[in-house]
Amino acid sequence: MFEIRSYRCHVKPRGLTHFRVVYKESDLQIIAEKDLSRESLTFLKEERRPLENFILSHPEFLSALKPIKINDKAPPIVQEMLQAARLAGVGPMAAVAGVIAERVGKRLLETGLTGEVVIENGGDIFLSLKREAMVAIFAGESPLSGKIGLRIRKDLMPLGVCTSSGTVGHSLSLGRADAVCVLARSTALADACATALGNLVKGRRSFDKLLAYAQGIPEIKGVVCVFKEELFVWGEWVELVPIKSF
Repeated sequence: MFEIRSYRCHVKPRGLTHFRVVYKESDLQIIAEKDLSRESLTFLKEERRPLENFILSHPEFLSALKPIKINDKAPPIVQEMLQAARLAGVGPMAAVAGVIAERVGKRLLETGLTGEVVIENGGDIFLSLKREAMVAIFAGESPLSGKIGLRIRKDLMPLGVCTSSGTVGHSLSLGRADAVCVLARSTALADACATALGNLVKGRRSFDKLLAYAQGIPEIKGVVCVFKEELFVWGEWVELVPIKSF
């Protein structure tokens, strides 16, 4: 069964087309210059295959909640997840949605069939556009949900923008944040760090922990946390803008 992601109805890709590709647990919304559903599905299957095979022989990879030792013989997608997990201090599967989004997105760009692409995979986004973009922050029942967004300058892309929540969705979070959004060049790392930061949020007093964590990882370029009516913002790449309707 696949989750109905109503927030996707608000996507407005001016001058571009958007389409959905679903395979097993992966549910991607893709924005590109043309409909590349067939190519996207092929790339998605090809990227998942080595990961699935690795998990069959290394079941601890699937269940680990902390970083595990890097296997030098692991396929590239696994290596990328392990590296992101090590930097973030979480289990490698915390990076799975982000790494798939970025790897599929880069392969679409390499075809030459599109010069711009956005891939959203369960709230984790790989952005590579030739124009600025705005990413709305969905934060469940928070009064700030859908009211603020991130303006992403074109010179910051390609970029990963990933979100974790302790109150929205089915992904595992040990915290209570309505949304923790992380910006990083690596979408896998942004995904893993969003999980790690989300785990830290137990209330307003947790914001000091978010600051210390974010400052300790140079690869993190920005963090936004929504907890009820409270907002934490850090990073020079973060430019918040109001959203009139969502």
